[in-house]
Amino acid sequence: MTLILVVGDMHIPQRAADIPGKFRKLLVPGKIDQILCTGNLTDRATYEYLRNITPQVHVARGEYDDRTFPISVRLEEQELTVGLVNGHLMVPGGDVDTLAATARLMDVDVLVTGNTHRFEAYEEQGRFFINPGSITGAYSPLEMQSIPSFVLMEVKLRHVVAYVYQLVNDEVVVDRIEYKKE
Repeated sequence: MTLILVVGDMHIPQRAADIPGKFRKLLVPGKIDQILCTGNLTDRATYEYLRNITPQVHVARGEYDDRTFPISVRLEEQELTVGLVNGHLMVPGGDVDTLAATARLMDVDVLVTGNTHRFEAYEEQGRFFINPGSITGAYSPLEMQSIPSFVLMEVKLRHVVAYVYQLVNDEVVVDRIEYKKE
């Protein structure tokens, strides 16, 4: 089993001061195998914080990141392929058909995207789509009242269990979503 932290759209310090303390307490080194970040880290200290959790950090460049990160990342994880993009180049952004076309183009079973600052997870056309939202709750023109959120993804062979963490009324709420590749 592989445990993957899925985060994105932090926008520290431009739109948010920091990752909420209640989330930081949950993200301890030595428990997470790798991190997928949908971009918009915007500062080096946040990247180093993620690398402190695990040295295996994959970042897809967001529109506010420097050019050191790739636009997309494709990974093999057990018996699944995972694609990672920010989503700012997709038109229309967050659209189900556009995301499905991107997943087909990347030839992935699981597509992780960001940019909307809104958590979403669903299965479409036999593929699994995850948008972790914004871990800081940073506002965006599309989502002025963003709910801070992230996803912990357990991958075991062809099976994904996604645990969604959201900070609602200063309480951490956790939901579970499953996907199994046929």
